[in-house]
Amino acid sequence: MGQFERMTMSDGADIAVYRATPAGERRGGVVLVQEIFGVTEHIREMAEDYAEDGYEVLAPALFDREHPDFAADYGGEGLAEGVRLARDAHPFALSLADVQTCVDALSPGGPVFVVGYCYGGSVAWFAATRMHGVAAASGYYGGQVPGAADEEPKVPVVLHFGRYDRSIPMDGVETVIAKGWPLAQVHVYEAGHGFNSDRRKDYHAPSAELAKERTLALFRANGD
Repeated sequence: MGQFERMTMSDGADIAVYRATPAGERRGGVVLVQEIFGVTEHIREMAEDYAEDGYEVLAPALFDREHPDFAADYGGEGLAEGVRLARDAHPFALSLADVQTCVDALSPGGPVFVVGYCYGGSVAWFAATRMHGVAAASGYYGGQVPGAADEEPKVPVVLHFGRYDRSIPMDGVETVIAKGWPLAQVHVYEAGHGFNSDRRKDYHAPSAELAKERTLALFRANGD
């Protein structure tokens, strides 16, 4: 089981970070980046799943400065607050900086990977194009990725999109594919947005399982 701890970020802020550690041999580190809904039970369970796969995981509560302990449901007021935090209240650049801090914290123990979902999927793309100390990244349905397709990844990255995702049109995904970046793999699944989460109506188990297999294969191919 993982647990929350406090970590000081690059701007001096003290935020919550969920840490899960492997019971057996450590393969490396993973920074797991949240959706707009915060470090929810689902995010914590995924952190523990990656720990079972042999990774030490940090999942930073990115919105802790603006809304401490934020962990919302997928609809109604929780959704509205998540959108407000992601689009208006919390600077996206600060999320990138916080993830970099977590990468740096894990780096002494071996290779570090980044995986993110929705909001975090965009962060994962920028982890591959901008951050240092990242061995590889996996981004799930990141809405900002098509608009940043001109940024060439510096490390291997795998991207997962749903063909029926109404928030990320396929023409945007095709733009990413057309770039043909050598270090980028782009996969399209017969699913909608949020297909990885078994709490969401668009959950699609076959797609979630295949995306996880591809993510773990990427991490293992780029580890020590």
